Amino acid sequence: MTIKDKVVVITGASSGIGKVTAEVLAKAGAKIVIGARREDRLASIANEFQDRQVLYQVTDVTDHQSVKRLVDLAETKFGRVDVLYNNAGLMPISRLADLKIDEWDRMIDVNIKGVLYGIAAVLPIMIKQKEGHIITTDSVAGHIVHPGTAVYAGTKYAIQAIMDGLRQEQINNHIKTTMVSPGTVDTELYHTISDEKTQQRVAKDEKENGLLLMDIANAVAYAIDQPDKVAVNEILLRPRTQKN
Repeated sequence: MTIKDKVVVITGASSGIGKVTAEVLAKAGAKIVIGARREDRLASIANEFQDRQVLYQVTDVTDHQSVKRLVDLAETKFGRVDVLYNNAGLMPISRLADLKIDEWDRMIDVNIKGVLYGIAAVLPIMIKQKEGHIITTDSVAGHIVHPGTAVYAGTKYAIQAIMDGLRQEQINNHIKTTMVSPGTVDTELYHTISDEKTQQRVAKDEKENGLLLMDIANAVAYAIDQPDKVAVNEILLRPRTQKN
Protein backbone atom coordinates (compact mmCIF):
# COMPACT_ATOMS: atom_id res chain seq x y z
CA MET A 1 0.00 0.00 0.00
CA THR A 2 1.46 3.35 -1.04
CA ILE A 3 -0.23 6.71 -0.45
CA LYS A 4 -3.50 5.63 -2.06
CA ASP A 5 -6.06 4.54 0.55
CA LYS A 6 -3.80 5.28 3.51
CA VAL A 7 -5.53 6.95 6.44
CA VAL A 8 -3.61 10.12 7.32
CA VAL A 9 -4.26 12.45 10.26
CA ILE A 10 -2.74 15.94 10.01
CA THR A 11 -2.60 18.59 12.74
CA GLY A 12 -2.03 22.26 12.00
CA ALA A 13 -3.86 21.68 8.74
CA SER A 14 -5.85 24.90 8.33
CA SER A 15 -3.06 26.71 6.48
CA GLY A 16 0.53 26.52 5.29
CA ILE A 17 2.38 23.22 5.16
CA GLY A 18 -0.46 21.23 6.73
CA LYS A 19 -3.06 22.51 4.28
CA VAL A 20 -0.97 21.91 1.16
CA THR A 21 0.14 18.49 2.40
CA ALA A 22 -3.49 17.50 2.99
CA GLU A 23 -4.33 18.56 -0.56
CA VAL A 24 -1.38 16.68 -2.07
CA LEU A 25 -2.16 13.47 -0.20
CA ALA A 26 -5.90 13.69 -0.91
CA LYS A 27 -5.19 14.06 -4.63
CA ALA A 28 -2.99 10.95 -4.36
CA GLY A 29 -5.97 9.01 -3.00
CA ALA A 30 -5.34 9.04 0.73
CA LYS A 31 -8.15 9.28 3.28
CA ILE A 32 -7.45 12.46 5.20
CA VAL A 33 -8.53 13.67 8.64
CA ILE A 34 -7.43 17.23 9.33
CA GLY A 35 -7.39 19.19 12.57
CA ALA A 36 -6.70 22.80 13.60
CA ARG A 37 -8.42 25.57 15.55
CA ARG A 38 -9.95 27.46 12.60
CA GLU A 39 -13.08 25.57 11.59
CA ASP A 40 -13.91 27.74 8.58
CA ARG A 41 -10.57 26.97 6.97
CA LEU A 42 -10.86 23.26 7.70
CA ALA A 43 -14.33 23.16 6.16
CA SER A 44 -13.05 24.96 3.07
CA ILE A 45 -10.32 22.36 2.55
CA ALA A 46 -12.73 19.46 3.02
CA ASN A 47 -15.16 21.02 0.54
CA GLU A 48 -12.47 20.98 -2.14
CA PHE A 49 -12.55 17.19 -2.05
CA GLN A 50 -16.22 16.28 -1.99
CA ASP A 51 -15.49 13.34 -4.27
CA ARG A 52 -12.85 12.07 -1.87
CA GLN A 53 -12.85 11.26 1.81
CA VAL A 54 -11.59 14.30 3.72
CA LEU A 55 -12.87 14.81 7.25
CA TYR A 56 -12.10 17.58 9.70
CA GLN A 57 -12.43 18.37 13.36
CA VAL A 58 -11.57 21.48 15.35
CA THR A 59 -8.46 20.55 17.32
CA ASP A 60 -6.28 22.26 19.91
CA VAL A 61 -2.95 20.40 20.06
CA THR A 62 -2.26 21.78 23.54
CA ASP A 63 -5.21 19.69 24.79
CA HIS A 64 -4.50 15.97 24.89
CA GLN A 65 -8.17 15.01 24.75
CA SER A 66 -8.74 17.26 21.75
CA VAL A 67 -5.95 15.52 19.83
CA LYS A 68 -7.25 12.12 20.90
CA ARG A 69 -10.71 12.98 19.56
CA LEU A 70 -9.17 13.83 16.19
CA VAL A 71 -7.33 10.52 16.00
CA ASP A 72 -10.38 8.63 17.27
CA LEU A 73 -12.45 10.18 14.45
CA ALA A 74 -10.04 8.73 11.90
CA GLU A 75 -10.10 5.28 13.47
CA THR A 76 -13.88 5.27 13.89
CA LYS A 77 -14.53 6.39 10.30
CA PHE A 78 -11.85 4.42 8.48
CA GLY A 79 -11.01 1.56 10.87
CA ARG A 80 -7.33 2.34 11.22
CA VAL A 81 -4.70 5.11 11.23
CA ASP A 82 -1.71 4.65 8.93
CA VAL A 83 0.00 8.02 9.29
CA LEU A 84 -0.01 10.81 11.84
CA TYR A 85 1.55 14.07 10.68
CA ASN A 86 2.30 16.27 13.70
CA ASN A 87 2.55 19.57 11.87
CA ALA A 88 1.17 22.24 14.22
CA GLY A 89 3.84 24.69 15.39
CA LEU A 90 4.67 28.26 16.42
CA MET A 91 7.76 30.41 15.82
CA PRO A 92 7.58 33.60 17.95
CA ILE A 93 11.34 34.11 17.91
CA SER A 94 12.92 36.66 20.27
CA ARG A 95 16.08 37.12 22.30
CA LEU A 96 16.11 35.59 25.76
CA ALA A 97 16.70 38.99 27.38
CA ASP A 98 13.33 40.14 26.03
CA LEU A 99 11.77 37.80 28.62
CA LYS A 100 8.76 36.87 26.50
CA ILE A 101 7.85 34.12 28.90
CA ASP A 102 4.27 33.74 27.69
CA GLU A 103 5.62 33.06 24.21
CA TRP A 104 8.09 30.52 25.59
CA ASP A 105 5.27 28.72 27.36
CA ARG A 106 3.13 28.71 24.23
CA MET A 107 5.96 27.29 22.10
CA ILE A 108 6.57 24.52 24.60
CA ASP A 109 2.86 23.71 24.71
CA VAL A 110 2.42 23.60 20.93
CA ASN A 111 5.81 22.53 19.59
CA ILE A 112 6.67 19.89 22.19
CA LYS A 113 3.53 18.90 24.09
CA GLY A 114 1.47 19.01 20.91
CA VAL A 115 3.78 16.44 19.34
CA LEU A 116 3.71 14.26 22.44
CA TYR A 117 -0.08 14.41 22.59
CA GLY A 118 -0.23 13.31 18.96
CA ILE A 119 2.07 10.39 19.68
CA ALA A 120 0.04 9.46 22.77
CA ALA A 121 -3.20 9.51 20.78
CA VAL A 122 -2.05 7.36 17.89
CA LEU A 123 0.55 5.02 19.37
CA PRO A 124 -1.86 2.49 20.97
CA ILE A 125 -3.66 2.17 17.63
CA MET A 126 -0.45 1.64 15.68
CA ILE A 127 0.93 -0.82 18.22
CA LYS A 128 -2.27 -2.84 17.90
CA GLN A 129 -2.03 -2.68 14.10
CA LYS A 130 1.66 -3.62 14.25
CA GLU A 131 2.37 -0.85 11.74
CA GLY A 132 2.15 2.88 11.27
CA HIS A 133 4.08 6.03 10.49
CA ILE A 134 4.50 9.12 12.68
CA ILE A 135 5.82 12.26 10.98
CA THR A 136 6.68 15.54 12.67
CA THR A 137 7.58 18.94 11.28
CA ASP A 138 10.92 19.78 12.82
CA SER A 139 13.20 22.52 11.44
CA VAL A 140 16.72 23.44 10.49
CA ALA A 141 16.46 25.17 13.88
CA GLY A 142 16.58 21.67 15.35
CA HIS A 143 20.19 21.54 14.12
CA ILE A 144 21.48 25.13 14.31
CA VAL A 145 20.86 27.93 16.83
CA HIS A 146 21.04 31.63 16.01
CA PRO A 147 20.58 34.68 18.27
CA GLY A 148 16.88 35.11 18.86
CA THR A 149 16.02 31.46 18.20
CA ALA A 150 17.14 29.85 21.46
CA VAL A 151 13.71 28.81 22.76
CA TYR A 152 12.27 27.98 19.34
CA ALA A 153 15.36 25.93 18.49
CA GLY A 154 15.15 24.30 21.91
CA THR A 155 11.67 23.01 21.10
CA LYS A 156 12.93 21.66 17.78
CA TYR A 157 15.98 20.02 19.34
CA ALA A 158 13.55 18.34 21.73
CA ILE A 159 11.67 16.91 18.77
CA GLN A 160 14.88 15.32 17.53
CA ALA A 161 15.24 13.46 20.84
CA ILE A 162 11.58 12.49 21.10
CA MET A 163 11.32 11.19 17.57
CA ASP A 164 14.54 9.20 17.67
CA GLY A 165 13.55 7.68 21.01
CA LEU A 166 10.21 6.75 19.47
CA ARG A 167 11.96 5.20 16.46
CA GLN A 168 14.13 3.01 18.65
CA GLU A 169 11.29 1.95 20.93
CA GLN A 170 8.89 1.00 18.14
CA ILE A 171 11.11 -0.85 15.67
CA ASN A 172 9.58 -4.22 16.58
CA ASN A 173 6.08 -2.84 16.10
CA HIS A 174 6.95 -1.76 12.53
CA ILE A 175 6.20 1.90 13.27
CA LYS A 176 8.19 4.33 11.15
CA THR A 177 9.22 7.82 12.23
CA THR A 178 10.12 10.80 10.07
CA MET A 179 11.23 14.33 10.91
CA VAL A 180 10.76 16.86 8.13
CA SER A 181 13.19 19.71 8.82
CA PRO A 182 12.76 22.69 6.49
CA GLY A 183 14.90 25.77 6.29
CA THR A 184 13.26 29.03 5.24
CA VAL A 185 9.74 28.43 3.95
CA ASP A 186 7.12 30.88 2.74
CA THR A 187 4.50 30.17 5.43
CA GLU A 188 2.33 32.10 7.88
CA LEU A 189 4.66 31.26 10.79
CA TYR A 190 6.07 34.77 10.83
CA HIS A 191 2.66 36.02 11.99
CA THR A 192 3.44 34.49 15.41
CA ILE A 193 6.45 36.83 15.89
CA SER A 194 5.38 39.70 18.14
CA ASP A 195 8.28 42.05 17.46
CA GLU A 196 7.24 44.06 14.39
CA LYS A 197 10.74 44.62 12.97
CA THR A 198 11.69 40.96 13.36
CA GLN A 199 8.40 39.90 11.81
CA GLN A 200 8.95 42.14 8.79
CA ARG A 201 12.52 40.90 8.33
CA VAL A 202 11.53 37.23 8.52
CA ALA A 203 8.51 37.74 6.27
CA LYS A 204 10.68 39.44 3.62
CA ASP A 205 13.24 36.62 3.72
CA GLU A 206 10.58 33.93 3.50
CA LYS A 207 8.80 35.52 0.57
CA GLU A 208 11.98 36.29 -1.38
CA ASN A 209 14.05 33.20 -0.61
CA GLY A 210 11.86 30.58 1.04
CA LEU A 211 10.92 27.13 -0.16
CA LEU A 212 7.40 26.70 -1.46
CA LEU A 213 4.78 24.95 0.64
CA MET A 214 4.55 22.33 -2.10
CA ASP A 215 8.24 21.51 -1.60
CA ILE A 216 7.54 20.43 1.98
CA ALA A 217 4.34 18.62 1.06
CA ASN A 218 6.23 16.65 -1.58
CA ALA A 219 8.85 15.70 1.01
CA VAL A 220 6.13 14.35 3.30
CA ALA A 221 4.58 12.43 0.41
CA TYR A 222 7.99 10.98 -0.46
CA ALA A 223 8.48 9.69 3.08
CA ILE A 224 5.04 8.06 3.10
CA ASP A 225 5.37 6.58 -0.38
CA GLN A 226 8.20 4.18 0.45
CA PRO A 227 8.28 0.39 0.58
CA ASP A 228 7.44 -1.16 3.93
CA LYS A 229 11.08 -1.94 4.72
CA VAL A 230 12.26 1.64 4.06
CA ALA A 231 12.05 4.23 6.84
CA VAL A 232 13.04 7.78 5.91
CA ASN A 233 13.92 9.06 9.38
CA GLU A 234 14.69 12.66 8.48
CA ILE A 235 14.42 14.96 5.51
CA LEU A 236 16.48 18.14 5.91
CA LEU A 237 15.81 20.63 3.12
CA ARG A 238 16.81 24.23 2.58
CA PRO A 239 16.55 26.74 -0.22
CA ARG A 240 19.66 26.33 -2.34
CA THR A 241 20.85 29.82 -1.33
CA GLN A 242 20.42 29.35 2.46
CA LYS A 243 23.79 29.11 4.19
CA ASN A 244 22.74 28.02 7.70
